[in-house]
Amino acid sequence: MRTELHRQPTSPPTDVRNLGILAHVDAGKTTVTERILYLTGAVHKQGEVHDGTTVTDFDSQERVRGITIFAAAVSCSWDGHRINLIDTPGHVDFSDEVERSLRVLDGAIAVFDAVAGVEPQSESVWRQADRHGVPRIAFVNKLDRAGADLDTAVASIRDRLHTVPLVVQLPIGSEDGFGGVVDLLRMRALVWADDGTFEEGRVPDALREEALRRRRLLEETAAELHPATLEEFCAESSVSEQTLRAALRDLTRTGEGVVVLCGSAYRNRGIEPLLEAVVAYLPSPLDVPPVRGTLDGAVQERPADPAAPFAALVFKVNSTATGRLTCLRVYSGTIRKGDTVLDAGARRHERVGRILRVQAGRHTDVDTAVAGDIVAVIGLKAARAGATLCAPAAPLVLEPPDAADPVVSVAVEARRRTDAERLVTALARLVEEDPSLAVRTDPETGQTVLSGMGELHLEVAVEKIRRAHELEIGVGRPQVAYRETVARGVSGLVYRHVKQDGGAGQFAHVVIDTEPLGATGDGGADGGPDFVFRSTVVGGRVPQEHVRAVEAGCRDALAEGPLGGHPVTGLRVTLTDGATHSKDSSEMAFRTAGRFALREALRASAMVLLEPVAEVTVTVPDDAVGGVLGDLAARRGRVSGSAARAGTAVITATVPLAELFGYATRLRSRTQGRGTFTTRPTGYAPAPNPVSPGTAAR
Repeated sequence: MRTELHRQPTSPPTDVRNLGILAHVDAGKTTVTERILYLTGAVHKQGEVHDGTTVTDFDSQERVRGITIFAAAVSCSWDGHRINLIDTPGHVDFSDEVERSLRVLDGAIAVFDAVAGVEPQSESVWRQADRHGVPRIAFVNKLDRAGADLDTAVASIRDRLHTVPLVVQLPIGSEDGFGGVVDLLRMRALVWADDGTFEEGRVPDALREEALRRRRLLEETAAELHPATLEEFCAESSVSEQTLRAALRDLTRTGEGVVVLCGSAYRNRGIEPLLEAVVAYLPSPLDVPPVRGTLDGAVQERPADPAAPFAALVFKVNSTATGRLTCLRVYSGTIRKGDTVLDAGARRHERVGRILRVQAGRHTDVDTAVAGDIVAVIGLKAARAGATLCAPAAPLVLEPPDAADPVVSVAVEARRRTDAERLVTALARLVEEDPSLAVRTDPETGQTVLSGMGELHLEVAVEKIRRAHELEIGVGRPQVAYRETVARGVSGLVYRHVKQDGGAGQFAHVVIDTEPLGATGDGGADGGPDFVFRSTVVGGRVPQEHVRAVEAGCRDALAEGPLGGHPVTGLRVTLTDGATHSKDSSEMAFRTAGRFALREALRASAMVLLEPVAEVTVTVPDDAVGGVLGDLAARRGRVSGSAARAGTAVITATVPLAELFGYATRLRSRTQGRGTFTTRPTGYAPAPNPVSPGTAAR
């Protein structure tokens, strides 16, 4: 970690833009980020992904693999505005990094490949941004590639993302001849030279009629969505540039439309208009609603005001050779070097040693950070991702980012017995940095199990331990996280818990029914609640506090199902009757009864093993389609669609996650290295050979 010693001033919230770069892997996110940094003067030499010289892909694994793995924040200035930019991963295994980044962003640039259009992970991150209400603008990249087509890419945005594209540019030239764009708002042509400079001039005569047609289409689309634009359009039969800009700004921030620009980041074409669109259309911290948090159960709002009480959310923690680096978004107030802050969730006070302006692997000291800033701090000892830092005199707890459940696990062990304790420490630090990882000890085998979001995710995590801690680690074959559910439940199961060993005894009598949630239309393993408990006991036969104890006992029993000790999901339990003893009944007795009653009920029920499944999108040459389809069928894949695209076929299938281990190597061998694939988890599905009643015992 390099740290510059000079100080940088803070920017007022109105001049700040906090945005992320979102896209499918290989769409060009990191190249777009690199060109933005170069154009704004934040770096003085352009880095390239294929050379391993980019600013944001500073980790050694990112440079070797040529993909973004860890979300990296950078800061630059453009037209008097401070732009805090987070380059997010595009691989599905690292979607949790995207989730934590989106939680602290005010806007985003969605990058699309002009040949492929909307790809599977593009769609996933778009939905993540929808959940967080993050306004976006779109940049159709790689217009210089063979087969690139802006209109086809825009059609995929409209059809797959269900949004209204507001195209503000027309390409000049196509494929290798792409050299500039027509700005449809100002009706001016921007043409780039090979050295990255551009000139502004008249619209070429050959494109003028098409440009006027597209400008008219843009006006009509904006008028349909924006009342002020519609009023001017009806009165004047046209819309002024000023009105159109205001409409695009409003539609972007409400999410009713998405402004679409185009270019080729690798060839330095289209980045200046993209930056102008960021400043013009994406919101500042003052343009988004005040952040909401809770205090003693009551909801409070904190405005993006430097004078308000301090509140910030930690979204990333890095352990470096020189200390612990905590990245946070300041939502309100001001933080200064040396301040004492409160970790509201842990109720622990921490001292801020230094404040740093983030530049991926390099950092610059600042004395203060104000509302709207994204910075890193040094000195915090225990704050984790998702923690709220606030002024001790004005505590507040902000909602943390959602953490996804791990779906793939491997057993890890130190090859040398003397390194066992070092491995435990390394794993603890790894989980602290990446909350989507989990570590546990298998109670039956005693193995240390590391769980994550995918095969690549675990591979990267293990390699990080090997490099950072110089440990030799043995890794077992990946295992997926199975679940169990009820296909057919039981009714009227009676369980009596009676224990008498001197003194006060324990007595609890319960009668329960079990049934699958899917049968009642309120969810199950593929969505909705995992477990629902209700009581139909009447006449006070089981007091309410004992009913709650029965529910707690049932939840205890969900941890291990009868098929193989996997968690149970998609279950409804109804307490229908029971009885108490005047002296020996207690909450502990009824909790025990609930636990053992549900265990017996599950053993008597028809149980089904559930396995995680993923949507796989495979892109292969036409001559390899047959072999790939046969291989997918052998992996229990169900093909859901296929499409032809410029000499290649795009096949979509649903495949059990357990069958995808090693698929990358298999696909390369079947297609002579020309095939690629992506995956997207889609939930759980029944595994083969469901178990019948009476055979469910472990």
